[in-house]
Amino acid sequence: MSHVSSHSPHGQSPLRTVQVLGGGSAGSSAHVRSLASGLVARGVRVTVCAPAEADRAYGFTGVGAQHVPVPRSGDPASVAALRIACADADLVHAHGLHAALRATLALSGLRTPLVVTWHTRSHAEGARAHLLRLLERRVARAASVVLATSSDLVDRARRRGARDARLSAVTIPTARKAVEYGDPDRLRHKARAELGATGRPLLMAVGALDRHRGYGTLLDAARAWRDLDPVPLLVIAGEGPLRTVLQGRVEDEELPVRLLGRRDDVSDLLPAADLALLPSGWESRSVLAQEALRTGVPLVATAVGGIPELVGDAAELVPYADAEALAAAVVCLLGDPARRELLRERGVRQAASWPTEDETVAQVLSVYDELTQAWPFA
Repeated sequence: MSHVSSHSPHGQSPLRTVQVLGGGSAGSSAHVRSLASGLVARGVRVTVCAPAEADRAYGFTGVGAQHVPVPRSGDPASVAALRIACADADLVHAHGLHAALRATLALSGLRTPLVVTWHTRSHAEGARAHLLRLLERRVARAASVVLATSSDLVDRARRRGARDARLSAVTIPTARKAVEYGDPDRLRHKARAELGATGRPLLMAVGALDRHRGYGTLLDAARAWRDLDPVPLLVIAGEGPLRTVLQGRVEDEELPVRLLGRRDDVSDLLPAADLALLPSGWESRSVLAQEALRTGVPLVATAVGGIPELVGDAAELVPYADAEALAAAVVCLLGDPARRELLRERGVRQAASWPTEDETVAQVLSVYDELTQAWPFA
């Protein structure tokens, strides 16, 4: 492969990259948009292969990337479409395991370097767990470099046979408010009124309503704070297969909980909360945790996956699936304004220690440089 550079010195062609995204979580999709923007700004040609709805939601073309609509992983046409899109790429970067598998198949027989960012850990049981291990092994061994978003994912990639696995913090871009004006207190009161939390504490959780998010434990904990005066309101933003089960429990047990469904204005609602709650069974660099610390909302989270290294001492950490510990942490914080203020201060300080979007792009570019033997990136 000829030497290439993001800056096209001496008339050479710019580096040509293809970013492959599957259905994609909000975090990985936002990361790809941020990465595409930073790469284009540095003179790199970027093509994003993703479902059409992902470009509509995240605007890859709006930051100067080319978007090639590629069907979701279940569609057999996706590998063929990817192979065409990757034909003249100097390097392919896949985000997530399923996108990485399709990229691996699309690059079969080619010598194009493949970078894989492992954003999160998939969950499976029984026969599906065996298939998941095979998928992880195939992807880990095919990748030139695996960039993992937490230390335990780095270890997992190495166990699966990755020849080069590195920790790579995926910084979620700072939320861009739809409303950039107005009195923050007034906006906070407006959000609380809309959610039905006027004159009472507001607790907020965000994420898909699936079995690994810990919402059953969260509802168990909600029983414990029904006796507080005033009774806190827990709102959960997200949609998923457990919606009916959770709503049934809320009604049957008369829990002070509202299921909000899918919301596009979480970044506006979160600053109105007194506490953010993250009861998941596993997380890497949780978007909710990042936004809570950045906006000064005290966080109670499970000590799982990458959460402890992400938040440091800036959150209350509890064991997974321990409703009693979760409830106790919430009750304690609601009754301790000084502790909440301390967590706010620590959260803002911890968030300031995370890599910036520019630093994240620079790290990725340095990996590209290694793999393509390019001229140094500035």
